[in-house]
Amino acid sequence: MIEMKYNRSFSRVVLLLMISAISLQSVRAQEQTTLRLSLKEAQDYAVEHNYTMQNASLDVQKAEYTKWQTIASMLPQIKAGFDYQNMCGYEMVMGGSGSFSSMIPDTILIGGVPVPISLPASSESESSGTVIPMNPSGTFSITASVALTGAQIVGIILNKIAKEMVDISYKQTEQNIRSQVKSVYVSILVMEDIVGLLDSSLANMERLEQTTLESVRAGAAEQIQADKLHVQVASLRNSINANRRSLQMLYNSLILQLGSDVNSKLALTTPLDDVLDINYLGQLTLGGFDIEKNYNYQLLQQNEQIAKRNVTMAYMDFTPTLSAYYQYSAKTYFGKDEGFNMTPPNMIGASISLPLFSSGSRYAKVKSAELDYTAALNSKQQAEDGLKVQYNQLCYDLVNAIETYQIQKDNLDVTKRVFNNTTEKYKYGHASNLEVTNASTDIITAQSNYIQAVMSVVSAEVALENLLGK
Repeated sequence: MIEMKYNRSFSRVVLLLMISAISLQSVRAQEQTTLRLSLKEAQDYAVEHNYTMQNASLDVQKAEYTKWQTIASMLPQIKAGFDYQNMCGYEMVMGGSGSFSSMIPDTILIGGVPVPISLPASSESESSGTVIPMNPSGTFSITASVALTGAQIVGIILNKIAKEMVDISYKQTEQNIRSQVKSVYVSILVMEDIVGLLDSSLANMERLEQTTLESVRAGAAEQIQADKLHVQVASLRNSINANRRSLQMLYNSLILQLGSDVNSKLALTTPLDDVLDINYLGQLTLGGFDIEKNYNYQLLQQNEQIAKRNVTMAYMDFTPTLSAYYQYSAKTYFGKDEGFNMTPPNMIGASISLPLFSSGSRYAKVKSAELDYTAALNSKQQAEDGLKVQYNQLCYDLVNAIETYQIQKDNLDVTKRVFNNTTEKYKYGHASNLEVTNASTDIITAQSNYIQAVMSVVSAEVALENLLGK
């Protein structure tokens, strides 16, 4: 019996250990999720998962429902109702012979058809009057109605234009998301290259520092030389650490842009040279400018159409309003005696109303809408001229950025070779400590200029692509 308890306890411990191991593996798997993404894959991933894009998609769906709301207002509207009345025992008394009751006709005409009137029996004598009980009653009704105005028709057109504007805004949001992902992606690639370069330089400086310390111990060099190299090594290491922190911030920013899990790890697979395709950038400046593809210009065109339709909407205040309805009613008395029912079961109706005089308010509304339309035309023309000037300027900026990038790329390569050459000379005593210090400072300055040049190219490229609607 004791052995059974021991076995059960041991089994529970084993089970708990297995559950803990599985949970730990799940947590580690979640923490170590790695996304290997090319630039295009990263952009596509962001378009699918980015929260801003999801909200833009919701705006498109909302615009579609808004359009159908306006269309539905022109279609028949049906509603049902039930009305209950209770007179709390009240009875209607009609006078005896020669009184009001004698004047009640035997029949009435409803819809051209004679309908006999039958009054309920009364326990009182005729001379004392006729008592009509007001029994509780309920009326069930169904009403179908439809109304049509010119403003509703124009409203449908306006909602259609509004939906097209939302679609354009969605595409513009997608373009912005892709541009932002590209900028961060390139920044990461540049920073990783720079960190790799500085790591190599740091290794050289550390070897020089160690060689100098050995020379100092042997009496072949002064301590001041080793101290200067130590400061340079510390400065270079500090620059590398700062770049690594910036690199981690860039990765975090890219994760937010992608809309991926915050514990994800990213591996970027597109080389920097493939992103900075000089041939493509050159063609981008020579392809010309089709202003119709610019999303801002497309929004201005839709805004012009809205202003134009608003003029039509203002004129619709002069048009008539048409309406029609059908109603079915069924009245029931809750009592042993049937009440006096004059409610027709079926009823139809139609009406037309025409505005005649409004003291000039409708005319003023039309003139105001026409002025807004003229202002929209002026804004569109001004924006068109501005976009053409902006295209020329962005082409110049991109050309200048490419030229600066090529210079800084060559400068970084030369500075790197000078640094390696200087450190090699220093080993054999053919270069001074000052020359090594200057070479180390130059390479840090060159990498800073290189980063700035690369980001200027990307910024100019993205701005031009956005203008061109690419």
